Amino acid sequence: MKIVQINTVCGTGSTGKIAASLYNISLLDGLTPFIAYGRGKAPVNIQSYKIGNPFDFGCHVIVNFFEGKSGFGSKHVTKRFLKWLDTIKPDILHLHNLHGFYIHVGMLFEYIKGHNISVVWTMHDCWPLTGQCAHFDYAECNKWKTSCFSCPIYRTNYPYSLFKDNSKQNYIVKRETFTKVRNMIIVTPSNWLASVVKQSFLSNYPIVVIPNGIDLDIFKPFPSSVMQCNPKIILGVANIWSPQKGLNFFLELYKMLDSSYQIVLIGVNRKQEKQIRKMSNGSIITLTRTANQTELARWYSRAYAYVNPTLEDTFPTTNLEALACGTPVITFNTGGSPESITSKCGLVVDKGNVSQLYAAILSLEKNSEITSSSCRECALAYDKDKNFDKYLHLYRELIKY
Repeated sequence: MKIVQINTVCGTGSTGKIAASLYNISLLDGLTPFIAYGRGKAPVNIQSYKIGNPFDFGCHVIVNFFEGKSGFGSKHVTKRFLKWLDTIKPDILHLHNLHGFYIHVGMLFEYIKGHNISVVWTMHDCWPLTGQCAHFDYAECNKWKTSCFSCPIYRTNYPYSLFKDNSKQNYIVKRETFTKVRNMIIVTPSNWLASVVKQSFLSNYPIVVIPNGIDLDIFKPFPSSVMQCNPKIILGVANIWSPQKGLNFFLELYKMLDSSYQIVLIGVNRKQEKQIRKMSNGSIITLTRTANQTELARWYSRAYAYVNPTLEDTFPTTNLEALACGTPVITFNTGGSPESITSKCGLVVDKGNVSQLYAAILSLEKNSEITSSSCRECALAYDKDKNFDKYLHLYRELIKY
């Protein structure tokens, strides 16, 4: 069975690592996997096809800036990619993120329809069912349920369209394009996103929840106990610290926590690093993004608590990584973020309530139910091999149709 995954990146970032893990598991199971991707580089041990290039990426971005057509550029590279698909003749296309300025989704879905290819679509965000945005929670907008128009965040949120709100037309085209696949199963990593899809124009397709998995051999408790660090480390991690990730809440917590706590933020850019140092008089430790997962696991293990003040999220992998390292998680009741948290491994507080974040941090010391071992035990349900193995069963079920 030939499986071609399609994603923005391959082997990097959360979705790229998921695609690479699925590739390796498929290979071990005797399948013939490939990954087609748009940006960056792929690991050398993966059979891959790069769809985009820097010039095309720039052109697609410009098309989106001026016309608001994210996902509807890149015609030439998409045409070449579809010719490559002709040579592969895949049994299943496994779609991930199709936004990212590297592929023309209209051409892709016409190809799928014309060749009657079975599809698994893992939705890591809400872009497939909206007219513009990848997440609507922060904007508290529910127009996607009926028809997008007058988008309140088309200029400020990814994928940014600076000069034209094309959300109404995009919504119509997506609805017409994505609902004509005969044999497609939609996968979401969280129950929250599954409930969103069920309220959208994609509701007629089967929906399966398969949580993201992590490598429990990498993310594990290191020798230093999370409860022995002094001062107690309050850790925050993000790939990009956008306003939606809640960076400002750490600056508020800094004012509230005493010297027995130390805030450490990983993933800040240089500009943010300077601002945070200035606003905290250098008291908040900042680190730029690290691609070294072992180094990240050491930070999780050292932390007293992992605080995730995200204001919109599908199912954050960082929560799972922290738990796997024996560190309790405190997060807002946002999207799918609370779904991995139980009373034995963390606390969930009201969205946007920094006072509750502060109280939750203080309460950990007296909470005998939450221990390093209980956090690790909660993470065992998200072993990547076991969770991604569910995709193999899905592939086989799909081609029976």
